[in-house]
Formats: sequence, C-alpha cells, structure tokens
Amino acid sequence: MITRDLASTNGMDGVVGVTGGGSDVRVEGWGRFEPEIRTTAGIVRGRWENAVAIFRGIPFAESPFGARRFAAPVAVQRWDGVRDALEFGPPVPQASHRGSVMSSVSGSADDDSADCLTLNVWSPEPGTARLPVMVWIHGGRYLEGAASNPHQDGATLAACGVVMVSMNYRVGVEGFAHIAGAPDNRGILDQIAALRWVQDNIAAFGGDPGNVTVFGQSAGAGSVAALLAMPMAAGLFRRAISQSLPGTYFSPRLAGAISATIAAELGVRATVDELAGIPPRALIEATDAVSRKMPEFVESWGPTALTPTPFSPVVDGVVLPAAPWHSLANGAARGIDLLIGHTRDEYSLFNARRGTEMTDEQATAALERLAPVSDSSGGYRAAYPEAAPEQLYELVNSDWLLRMPSLHLADAQYAGHGPVWLYELCWSFRRDQGASHSLDMLLVFGTLSADEVRGHPLAYPNAANEVLEVSYQMRSDWVHFATTGNPGWASYDPGSRSTRVYSAQPTTQPYPEERSRLIWHTHRFDSLDLCQSVGVGGGR
Repeated sequence: MITRDLASTNGMDGVVGVTGGGSDVRVEGWGRFEPEIRTTAGIVRGRWENAVAIFRGIPFAESPFGARRFAAPVAVQRWDGVRDALEFGPPVPQASHRGSVMSSVSGSADDDSADCLTLNVWSPEPGTARLPVMVWIHGGRYLEGAASNPHQDGATLAACGVVMVSMNYRVGVEGFAHIAGAPDNRGILDQIAALRWVQDNIAAFGGDPGNVTVFGQSAGAGSVAALLAMPMAAGLFRRAISQSLPGTYFSPRLAGAISATIAAELGVRATVDELAGIPPRALIEATDAVSRKMPEFVESWGPTALTPTPFSPVVDGVVLPAAPWHSLANGAARGIDLLIGHTRDEYSLFNARRGTEMTDEQATAALERLAPVSDSSGGYRAAYPEAAPEQLYELVNSDWLLRMPSLHLADAQYAGHGPVWLYELCWSFRRDQGASHSLDMLLVFGTLSADEVRGHPLAYPNAANEVLEVSYQMRSDWVHFATTGNPGWASYDPGSRSTRVYSAQPTTQPYPEERSRLIWHTHRFDSLDLCQSVGVGGGR
C-alpha cells in the first residue's frame, strides 16, 4: 500500500508556494495553517485533519433549481475572495433529508434553491505531486444518498496515497425521471460535470488528471457502467471500478410510464412545464407513494416493479446510446481498465422475507418472473436441490438484480477487448445477512471498525479480528488498481473466469457462483421495457 511522509513534503512550519494545472496553489502546514487552492472558479480554503488536507462543499455546478430545474448542469460561476470549504454542502432533495434539504438556504421547508451540487476533495499532498485520483459515486437506489455520509469518508483512502473526490448529484425525480422537455439522466450529467471539474482543477490538489479512476457501488456502480457507455464521458477517466452493478436500465417507454404514474399522484403530467412548479418535497412524497405500491404494476412494468426503486438510467439513444453490456461488447470501454464485482449475498439487505418461511408457490412465482425464460421450468431447483423456497427466492433476486449483471459486464468488457478484473466478497461478520449488499463499500473506505463488529449481537466470534485485515486487503487492491491499472491478480477471461474472492484469507480462483452462471449464460441483459404479456421479465 502506498503511503506518504507528509511532514517532509508540506513543510510543517511554513508556507510552500507551488503551481499545478495552471492554478495557483498555496499549501500550508497542517500544524498551524489552512490550505488554500485556486480553482477555475475561485480560491477555496480547506483544513488539515491529521495528515490529509480536506476541502468540503466545493460547488462544481450552479443550483439545479429555479430557471435551471430539470436542465443539464451549468458550470458554477466565479466568486471573489476566498471561499471556505470546511463543511459538506447540503444534500440534494430526497426522502431521507426532507426536513433539512430545502431549509439549508432560507429556512423554508419548500425552498428549492439549495446549492446542492458540490464535491469534496481529500488530498495527502496538495500541489504538484500528481497522485492517482479516485472519484467516488455514491449509491442509494437512484433515490437518495449524499457525499457527507460518514461511511464514505475519504480520509483513509487518501492516506494511502491517492486524491479522493466525492460528489452530490441529483437523485429521484430531479435526477432520473423521464420528463418531456428535459434531458434524461440528469443525475449522471451532474457526475460528468463533476468529472470535468476534476480534469480542470485536480492537479492543484495534488492529483493527476490523466490518471482518474471513477468508482461506485450499487446505483453508483450503475452510474459508472453508464459512464463507460456514454460518448460525452470519454476522456474524463482512465479506470473504473463497479461494485454491485444493478441490471436495471430503462427504455424511454418504461421510464415514461413510471414518471407519468408519479406525476399523476399530483394531478399533473410528466412535463417540464407542469413539474417545474411542483416543490421537490411534493415530488418526493409522490415518489414514495408510488414506491409503496410498485408490486401492483408488475404486469406492465415487469420485474422493475419488484425492485426497491422506480428509477434507473434511461437508454435514450442520445445521452446513453445503449445498455452498457451492448456498448462494452462493441468496444466502448476498450481503453478503460475495469474492475468489477459483487458480494455473495446481494439481496439479503433488501429481502423483507428473510428469516420467514416461504411456500413453494411463492418461490415459483419469483422464479417465473425473474429467471431466464429457458429456466422457467425449474432450473434453479435442479441447480440448487438443497435450497429451501426462501433461499431460492433470495438467490434468483440476487442473480437477476446484481450478481449476473456484474458478471455479464465483465464478459462484455472482455468481448470488446477491454482489460477487466473480477472480484466477489464472501467475507461477512453478521450471521443474519451474510456478505450483504454495501459491505464491500464499508470495507474499501475502512469505516467499519473492529469495535462496531465486536459489539454487534449477531457477529461471528472471530469477525472483529478479521475485519481490519479484509478491509486493508480490499483497500490496498483498489488503490493499487487506481495507481497502476492492475489490482494484483490475473485478469478475467470467460475461460478461466479468474476471480479474487475476499474471505478471511483472500484467494484467486474460478468464479464461485458457477451454478448461477450456467443458468444465466445464454441470457442477454438489455434495457428493460414495458411488458407486452404476463410473465415477461429479466430484460427480455
């Protein structure tokens, strides 16, 4: 793992004047002073925390409200003087922050002018160090999430010798609804705006704009895969890491039907003219109402109605020309190093039925909805004869939603002659959830402590002794990949299916989920559309 002796490089007792990327930089020792860096929009002042300079809440785009509601992001205007970058910016409008998102500017719960498109930078060595850059895209079902999440603090990664960047981007209706008169995938357009900011400014923070790795988990991984397929993102990053890729990308027709249903909750149509006057809180509440009754739409929305979210990237043919599996197989990411993987027990975190008995009929219904057509006669039961109905239910949900999309994207990258490495997280610390969705994120960021593991009532006996080592291994591999383009094990190909398996003692072996792979090997993931008949699912 890469480390830096910051006391010798930053001058503990003085001021060092350097230039990077055409921007003036004043780097001051963390013992007494605060670092100031001139960006393209103006000077920002951060602070040293331990051995890392941290800049929080830097705006990269103008407020996406008012006249810019539902529009593509606009670069932030210049400011005079020095802007403090000491606190995280306000989260974008979302259900989990209803009481604080809009009140952060004027105190009104329905204010929609918050300058929420901000990013954060952690750097161990501002100036001319030209360190690898890792840009994090948070998950959250395309519905929620914020860069201020303490579980995604970038200090530990930055201390390994990289410049870490995280961002806010629009979620929910604001970022992902299909709205007539508005560009699709506005949340991903926000991510592209942040990546452009990185290209223009990161050298002054000690990063190398020619060595940028974009990485994300869950909806963040879905965004990463979309970025790999988007022509307007070309040249903005060199490497990519996808952690638990959701297999849900929508056709405009399906996305339009979902948006129309949400708008109908408010008695309007899903157009810019009619939605622009609706406060964000009302749209959030309408989305919540539709989310609670999504299973009622399964005959028309197909398996989308059985997911935890009504939103996903829209394959509009313009911003996102094709689903990532098609684009990568055709060479769209040939020049990008890709690390991709998933956890073993992906669906345990979402499974409200976990720990309860399920009938054969209930399991059969899930298999018929989600498994490949060729498997509808009972392939899962043949492949997993020991599995109880509740286990079959969780297996097929894990496979169609997250595990097989990740594996198939590795296959697509290989088919498109792009370099790719595969991993699976099998280590776990909780008896009730296994290697659950999001656990790999906590391990990579190093924000799951041994004390937290030790104190959990359902923790395995030796888990507290293992968590720091597994976390160190994953983080070291991620940083090595961002630095060199190789995480340290054999690259993936469909013959050997070499996979890094993270357990208490990490190993490299053939892909562990062979039984599921065989069930899905002839399936082709694509954008999801409205169903034409009952029982059509899985992207067919």
